[in-house]
Amino acid sequence: MHQHHACGCGKPRASHAAAKPLCQIPQARPLTLSLHAAIPVTTDSAGCCCDSNSTPGNDADADEEGDRRRVGSLPFSWQVSGMDCPGCARSIETAVQQVTGVTEARVLFSSEKLVVNADSDVRQAVERAVKKAGFQLSTQTDTAVESPRWQHNRMLIALALLVLASSLLSHFAPLWGDRLFVVTTLIGLFPVARSAWQRLRSGSPFTIETLMTLASAGALIIGAHAEAAMVLVLFQLGEQLESYAAARARSGVTRLMALRPESAIRLEQGQRRDVSLAALQPGDQIEVAAGSRLPVDGRLITPLASFDESALTGESLPVMRSRGDKILAGATSIDRLVTLEVVSKPGESAIDRILQLIEEAETHRAPVERFIDRFSRIYTPLVMLLSLLVMVVPPLLGAGEWQPWIYKGLTLLLIGCPCALVISTPAAITSGLAAAARQGALIKGGAALERLSSLRMMAFDKTGTLTVGKPQLSGIVRFGAASEAEMLALSAAVEQGATHPLATAIVAAAEARNLTIPVADDQLVQAGRGIMARVGSQQIQLLTPSQMRGLTPRQSEEITRREAEGETVVVLVRDDEVLGALALHDQLRSDAAPALQALKKLGIESLMLTGDNPRAAATIARQLDIDYRASLLPADKVAAIAELSQQQPLAMVGDGINDAPAMKAATLGIAMGSGTDVALEAADAALTRNQLSNLAPMIVLARRTRRIIRQNLTIALGLKAIFLVTTLLGLTGLWLAVLADSGATALVTANALRLLRYRS
Repeated sequence: MHQHHACGCGKPRASHAAAKPLCQIPQARPLTLSLHAAIPVTTDSAGCCCDSNSTPGNDADADEEGDRRRVGSLPFSWQVSGMDCPGCARSIETAVQQVTGVTEARVLFSSEKLVVNADSDVRQAVERAVKKAGFQLSTQTDTAVESPRWQHNRMLIALALLVLASSLLSHFAPLWGDRLFVVTTLIGLFPVARSAWQRLRSGSPFTIETLMTLASAGALIIGAHAEAAMVLVLFQLGEQLESYAAARARSGVTRLMALRPESAIRLEQGQRRDVSLAALQPGDQIEVAAGSRLPVDGRLITPLASFDESALTGESLPVMRSRGDKILAGATSIDRLVTLEVVSKPGESAIDRILQLIEEAETHRAPVERFIDRFSRIYTPLVMLLSLLVMVVPPLLGAGEWQPWIYKGLTLLLIGCPCALVISTPAAITSGLAAAARQGALIKGGAALERLSSLRMMAFDKTGTLTVGKPQLSGIVRFGAASEAEMLALSAAVEQGATHPLATAIVAAAEARNLTIPVADDQLVQAGRGIMARVGSQQIQLLTPSQMRGLTPRQSEEITRREAEGETVVVLVRDDEVLGALALHDQLRSDAAPALQALKKLGIESLMLTGDNPRAAATIARQLDIDYRASLLPADKVAAIAELSQQQPLAMVGDGINDAPAMKAATLGIAMGSGTDVALEAADAALTRNQLSNLAPMIVLARRTRRIIRQNLTIALGLKAIFLVTTLLGLTGLWLAVLADSGATALVTANALRLLRYRS
């Protein structure tokens, strides 16, 4: 039939899966977790742990592949809290990787989840290893009790009061004031040194706890008692700031989780029953009150209702839905009590899918993030070595007294914490992904976000992407003795069961005319050429005009005229007799032209790649003022994308099965939210609103994320470089160094959080 029609698999069309909306996006790597655990917030023992060690679970190859689980391995997961930066996650991964039987350990920082794959049941061993590293895990049956805010800050409050008392006492009794500073330092140093020892035993020697322990103990030894105590106060203050900043960085994800109610009202034989979401199955009927959110994806049973879908699509205006429409979880019923039929399985609603994609996004890290991660692993040991050299070499060479150089070396230790550096990129990427999800775009990871920011061209499929994808039969041209009704019935028989928009239009036209559609057998798809089947004893074919041989000049002229008017034409052949042609016409999306204009303003060129005939393609391209390539088979699209990608970063936007190979070949694949499941799986990003107007804002957000990452790296490295020089010159001391480190971490996180306020 038509070039867009076939995927090239050679299977009958009826065997293809129907097109699925976003709420049915398949999971390429489902996170099927057998143990869910909630853990109470910890304070002293679960602070920031800027581990710079290399861990098996975090090497670049593993990040790029995302999932290397062994066949037959058992998955487990726990919920973790108290992580202040990705270094904390790395410490947990390092500890768990050493457990016998563990094949993979991964901490998803954005959702605070520990995922473990093992050859056997290693739950108890994992919990012991994590506890040994200074963290805690709990089972689902444990109840997490929220502690009062002052309890989380009790060490900071105690140290601050002791430092204040020591300062006041020093004015009246300097000796006793100094001794109280020593006591204050020992009190504050004990939990930090204990955490450093725990990290060291679990395989993470280069942590902020280690650096603080060495710096504070060293300051105590050389007699800088007041500064040692002040450093610990500032360290505790920095810990609390980082904890708050980390929680804010994850707020975009937690807000999505909050969109999902904990229970639902299920209708059972006329009775209403409050049930958990896990108890809902496809086919169940539920009620949602006005002002309440949908707990799962559902099909509307109520005749008409208005919904606020802004939480998932970014569309600010309420949308009117009618009976039979599918509504995504998280949408809010505006004006009435509605009844819906559940269509999603437990854990597979639109919100679940988004959360899973964001979790999986951490396994597809941006190249800059992988580089910073590798750099941070050697940064802290190098700074510790430099600190040792500063302490020892100048005094040995006679460049000064020992104590001043030891003090400078201890100050350099505090500069060795890579907290701000490590969190600068993932904080921005997590915020960017969450902001994109709220604006109607799913981006599968930091790597995809970075490629999106570098795009210079976009290639578009035509049917279902630039056009509405709902063509209608516009004319039937008779070349033989067969009537229009007979031609349409035979065509519908061949196309019945297919999911392509043109096939659907032919079948719908036959049904609208109340025609009897005969049964077709032996359907065979010819990729980019057409489709054939047997109807009774007759061989029926629907072919593209370019595949036809032997057409008369009059027939060719009529087909050419139809195509010049922007119609798609397919030729109907019975055995060897040309019966005529069917002409179909599709409408441009209302937002197509404005969307392409917005892309042009961003410096992005647009190109249409279509299997349709050149004349129909030219008509569409002329309306949109873009270039085009027509009469392309699926393999031709891939070749075109490969050629163009070598010239500049290129994205492929499509919705069909035959677009999937081209999406994979492009720098970035973008799927329309209503596209087929194959296209959605192949894509690096998807438009949940199914609107091209989301493309430009998505690129603006990606570019803004890249800009913020660069700003964060400049802040993190710039401050450390400044304090490295000022420390060696003797201009800054211990307390300023630790304040600068904590301040830089809070600053880069706050800068990243600006992405959560982004509105298209």
